[in-house]
Amino acid sequence: MMNRVILVGRLTKDPELRYTPNGVPVATFTLAVNRSFTNQQGEREADFINCVVWRKPAENVANYLKKGSLAGVDGRIQTRNYEGQDGKRVYVTEILAESVQFLEPRSSSAGERNEGGSYGNQRNNDYPFGQNQNQNQRNNNNNYTRVDDDPFANDGKTIDISDDDLPF
Repeated sequence: MMNRVILVGRLTKDPELRYTPNGVPVATFTLAVNRSFTNQQGEREADFINCVVWRKPAENVANYLKKGSLAGVDGRIQTRNYEGQDGKRVYVTEILAESVQFLEPRSSSAGERNEGGSYGNQRNNDYPFGQNQNQNQRNNNNNYTRVDDDPFANDGKTIDISDDDLPF
């Protein structure tokens, strides 16, 4: 049997970090994932998927992601239930994230740029966990699109990508 989910989307609000009574961190967030097709009016709809991540990755999500951040989630679907205040059984389906990838620099979703062309105030901390590249290497690769430059930022238009354009 197989239960594997891979999602890429934007956070709809800042992650919520809590701790269990034993002190284990847990973060919850909702990911807005665009559908691969448009509706009859030509508009692209999105699914809003609840995600849960535990322990150190939960603290990292709370520290580095915020509303609008682009993130990739690798995990599994989990369904749980509990008794609601009205006495009825409530069922919740969510993604239990085993891995959360930060897909853009920390401050790029806010559109902040300094005069040096890099995002944020700290050049070496834009990519947490050693994902940043040497600044000189960035400046010397003029023939390549920088990963942190979004050519569609602030465009306001939806992007129509067919399944044939995706590598998987």
